Amino acid sequence: MAGPHAPGSDVDIDIGALTASLARDWLRIVLVVLAVTALAFILASTAQKHYKAETRLLIEERESVFTRPDANGSNSPVLDDQGVTSQVEVISSSDLLKQVAGDLGLARLEEFEASGEVSMLGRLLIIAGLRNDPVELPPEERVLKNFREKLTVYRVEGSRVIVVQFSSVDPELAAKVPNAIADAYLALQRKAKAQSDTDATEWLEPEIADLRDKVKEAEGRVADFRGGSDLLMGSNNSVLATQQLSELSSELSRVKANRASSEATASAVRNALAAGTSIESLPEVLSSPLIQRLRESQVQLRATIADLSATLLDNHPRIRALRSQLADLDSQIRSEANKVLEGLETEADAARLRETELIAEVNRLKAESARVGEQEVELRALEREAASQRDLLESYLSRYREAVSRKDRDYLPADARIFSRASVPSEPYFPKVVPITGAALAASLLIMVVFTLMRELFSGRAMRPSYRTTAEPVRQVVMPAHPEADEDADLAPVATAAVAPPREPEQRAVAAPVFTKGQVSIEDAAERLIARGASRAVFVSPEGDEGAAAAVMVAREVADAGLRTLLLDLTSTGAVSGPMLDGAKLPGITDLLCSKAQFTDVIHPDLYSDCHVIPVGNSDPARAMRAVDRLPIIMDSLTTAYDMVIVECGPADGASIKRLASGASEVVISVIEEDDAAVSATEDELKSVGFEKAFLVTPIGYEPPHAPVPDERNAA
Repeated sequence: MAGPHAPGSDVDIDIGALTASLARDWLRIVLVVLAVTALAFILASTAQKHYKAETRLLIEERESVFTRPDANGSNSPVLDDQGVTSQVEVISSSDLLKQVAGDLGLARLEEFEASGEVSMLGRLLIIAGLRNDPVELPPEERVLKNFREKLTVYRVEGSRVIVVQFSSVDPELAAKVPNAIADAYLALQRKAKAQSDTDATEWLEPEIADLRDKVKEAEGRVADFRGGSDLLMGSNNSVLATQQLSELSSELSRVKANRASSEATASAVRNALAAGTSIESLPEVLSSPLIQRLRESQVQLRATIADLSATLLDNHPRIRALRSQLADLDSQIRSEANKVLEGLETEADAARLRETELIAEVNRLKAESARVGEQEVELRALEREAASQRDLLESYLSRYREAVSRKDRDYLPADARIFSRASVPSEPYFPKVVPITGAALAASLLIMVVFTLMRELFSGRAMRPSYRTTAEPVRQVVMPAHPEADEDADLAPVATAAVAPPREPEQRAVAAPVFTKGQVSIEDAAERLIARGASRAVFVSPEGDEGAAAAVMVAREVADAGLRTLLLDLTSTGAVSGPMLDGAKLPGITDLLCSKAQFTDVIHPDLYSDCHVIPVGNSDPARAMRAVDRLPIIMDSLTTAYDMVIVECGPADGASIKRLASGASEVVISVIEEDDAAVSATEDELKSVGFEKAFLVTPIGYEPPHAPVPDERNAA
């Protein structure tokens, strides 16, 4: 039964055939590569040489601190990044390039095609539509177009340097053009500054004239207002009324202090006289000259009385006369003290009168100062207006004088300078003979190799059938006539015979199938498993490894039918997985049970079909059997990943089979000779454990479809 995905229907690329095609056509490849390389060398050597030169400009402020119009201003960069980029566009502008082209007479050079004449090759390109006809453009436009194609202007990243490059077949012209462009750009900068100064002077002249009139008018309004408002100015540049108010306020404070002092002194003297106490301690009384003389006379009389009292009695006329004089002196002193009191009171009254007068005058000056203050506010506004007009006039005059001075002295520094002028190049930049020749060599070699390989692929000579050879049909199975037949017949394993290809195709002698009782063929067994929807098929081989070939054949048939199929080899000899893996010793189920490998390590592709296989493995079987309880879990995992899992158990007993069969499982008995006692015993044992639907399958007479001949076998 050949499924829709038979392996023999695809093809693979034969790498050996591809490599052989390169070796077979090496002479042609070498000749073509040498021819192309020689042609490239000749063309590069004979091609017209082009030279390139460059001029570098630095955008910077050329003004010094002595000539800068605003010497106190900040020395900020003349242009930002966007400004420098804009200067690149100015340098490559059409007006500047036309000026340079006219100065150098580029229209007379054949290189710029001003005449419109082209070479024969150029005429052919025009006819083929690969090039525009230069005659369609005016001569000036043709020159400008060719000029731009040879010119490169760019800004060095992260700097204020602008590079002007030009290429030409004439090395001297290649150096002249960028230098001329740089000079023209600097001249354009100076001309722009000159125009700016001219525009400034033309604008400032009428403005200055108007400002002069405005300043004169403003200052006249200030003078008229000051004269009409009688705002007389005193010292400290203040209004006279305000100054007088300040002075009177100070005088009033002084008068108030004197009046208070006089009143306090008069009150003290009055209290002393009224109480009859001594007035000698009062400084105002003692300061009177008359009282001072009377005090002196009093002291003398007391001294005389004291002297006479030593020799005379108190009733002596002399003593009595002196005492009478002393009493008169006391009376005179008190009389003079009263006069002093009257003077103090008079002084206090005068101070009060002066204070009253000063208060009246201060009130008058307050009203006058308020009136004058309002007028002063208006005067200050007029003065500020006049001052602002005057400052603006002075600023305009200063700028006007600077502009006129720079214009008259022709001092117009451009904001750029040439720090690297182009020199006549000594070597052409195109063509580079060695790089071009090397590139032609590499490109031609690569193209020829690709061409040879593609031709070999398209011819089909490098393609071969992509198939995985299934087991070869059993050419001759020795069927023992009696149970005690020669043991050599039993030692001929069917699996080994199944993968041994015939030496000659005509020697494929297939024995006629002999089916008895319930035996089914490989194709019928595969169809039955698929029709029943079995997810797990457990094969039992009572006769040993000879019958195990049936599991391999059924697994490949199911895989060819398009189902994802896995074959698990649980035989002790690996008779199932060995032929599928060409005898390779790969990790398998024992390694998985011993936890020495993962699922991805133990699942391998069948070399001859789309089926996958898990071999016996390389670990100790006894150790693996200790973890046999994990086998049902492994089976459940494989059943979820594959459409059908086929397990070859070899001559296993019913208890072991029951452990592996669960869910949608089918039990199949592989037989070579149905009358074998082992087959009957296995049937009876399976029925006893509940597998009444187990059927028998035999590999005898099976011939796989698309069986490869020996020279078509794919070793991969």
